[in-house]
Amino acid sequence: MASPTPTRRTVRDDETDRELAVTRDAGPSDEALGEPTPVPAGGWRDRMRSNPATRQFYRAGVFIVGLLFVLLGIAFVALPGPLTIPPMLVGLWVWSTEFAWAERLFDRMQAKGREAWAHAKAHPVSSAAITIGGLLAAGAAFWAVSHYELIDKVKDAV
Repeated sequence: MASPTPTRRTVRDDETDRELAVTRDAGPSDEALGEPTPVPAGGWRDRMRSNPATRQFYRAGVFIVGLLFVLLGIAFVALPGPLTIPPMLVGLWVWSTEFAWAERLFDRMQAKGREAWAHAKAHPVSSAAITIGGLLAAGAAFWAVSHYELIDKVKDAV
């Protein structure tokens, strides 16, 4: 059975005033990964999408790379510190380059980040107090774990 021919439409981006191409499969296989995001017309991603032989492999590759970053962020949950956030954001950014649902989610996260940054700049004293308090609490927790040998006591109890 022949693969369905992709439909291609061109839209104009209001912010950059560039033409963007949206290539969609006519078949149900594209629905599993969601609708593709618009890309510059004639660019390498547009060429990858318009070629039936590479379209699904490319989209699956983007999904896998993004998933690896998200899983890396989840694996970093076991480590102390904010190491879990950057890989998850990179994974979401990778997904947002190809999937419309991820682009919408990434845009919402960017808006929330901008709001938090604006709030922190508008209230520097309370932001500093919360940050310092969190660092002191983390330091106290690390001190208590090492001083009272809590890890060894848990190992002995288990």
